[in-house]
Amino acid sequence: MNILAFLLVGLLAGWIASVLMEGHGLGALGDIIVGIIGAILGGMIFNLFGVYTYGFWPSVGMSVVGAVVFLFLLGLFTTPSKTLGKL
Repeated sequence: MNILAFLLVGLLAGWIASVLMEGHGLGALGDIIVGIIGAILGGMIFNLFGVYTYGFWPSVGMSVVGAVVFLFLLGLFTTPSKTLGKL
């Protein structure tokens, strides 16, 4: 059951972060991957500041913060491909 909750938090956090950062989702698998990376990164950031979360929704919030930071950093190293749709 823990793995299911972990994947659900990853999916939800990845989707929220991708909507906040780009305006659209990345697909279920992409959202889960971004959410899981965000959970790890968010845990490190929150731990750095001495903040600990317990429960489903606080974990989602922490994961969203980490996923937004991850997507921001990823955006610094990638180029937008929005012109490909016009070709």
